[in-house]
Amino acid sequence: MTTVTSVHEPAASLSGTRRARPRDRWNPAPRRTPYTFIAAAVLLFVAVYVVPLGYTVYLSTQKTQVSGRGLGPGARQQVSAGFSNYATVFGDGEFWQSVLRAVIYGCILIPIMLGLATLFALILDSQRVRFQRFGRLAIFLPYAVPTLIGSMIWGMMYLPGFSPINSTLHALFGMQGINFFGQRIVFLSVANIGVWGGTGFNMMVLYTALRSLPQEVYEAARLDGANERKIALRIKLPMIRPAVIMTAIFSTIATLQVFNEPYAMHQIAYGGVSTSWTPLMTVYQDTYTANNVYLGAAESIVIAVMMFVLSAAVLRITNRQIFGGEAR
Repeated sequence: MTTVTSVHEPAASLSGTRRARPRDRWNPAPRRTPYTFIAAAVLLFVAVYVVPLGYTVYLSTQKTQVSGRGLGPGARQQVSAGFSNYATVFGDGEFWQSVLRAVIYGCILIPIMLGLATLFALILDSQRVRFQRFGRLAIFLPYAVPTLIGSMIWGMMYLPGFSPINSTLHALFGMQGINFFGQRIVFLSVANIGVWGGTGFNMMVLYTALRSLPQEVYEAARLDGANERKIALRIKLPMIRPAVIMTAIFSTIATLQVFNEPYAMHQIAYGGVSTSWTPLMTVYQDTYTANNVYLGAAESIVIAVMMFVLSAAVLRITNRQIFGGEAR
């Protein structure tokens, strides 16, 4: 007698085995994994940014009051001041003059620095340029010098009695000595230090963006008869727009934060640069020289808000007008 075996039995048994397995339980571990990786960064951000910012906001609403009630004559205690420190800041003409000087300094520095950085990046990215490694190193090298040291070097070169610049101009053209610490020319003197130190960094950012572009686009443009100048202006610059906007925003933020360059000028030539020449120098003077940490905290918050507004304005202007796009 022949035994007939159904061909569906293995499948049936297999399906039965699958049905017999218990249902997989929901495992929350994969969902928690990304938060575990970013936990350290979030904690560091909160510790070094959010907490100091919150404490600064708190200090800006406080003041010192002299009281003798139960504390002895002439005792000082910290009390709430409301928004009186901010009212003092908004009514301080010296503070707003320092802001105006920083704006003038930025209007001189940013176009020259970013213009030179873009030009150097395009030149180094060209196929016809030789010694590209040496060029990158030579342009970037001033950025490696600490800002305060570079400012002191340039400050010594600006001194009337020791300036090699004045000696060279007098020997070649018979010109009299230039007062680099004059009321107006001091803006060019300080901006020159910023251009010397910041061009290399911005050049490397733009050069890196250029090197990341696909080479096929250049080859297609050359086949269509475009020369290097047209490729640079019509292809390279529009394609590195995000990098240019980023350097413009960083440069704008650095403008209101400038401190080392004018502070070094003040130490070298007293009277040429005042102790409140920039907003941060004003904060330093009120906090440490005048020993009013609460007013300095209020000035710091005002500067932070101005940097945020100015950066947003620069982002909108550069994205719309310079490159012809719409701000997003």
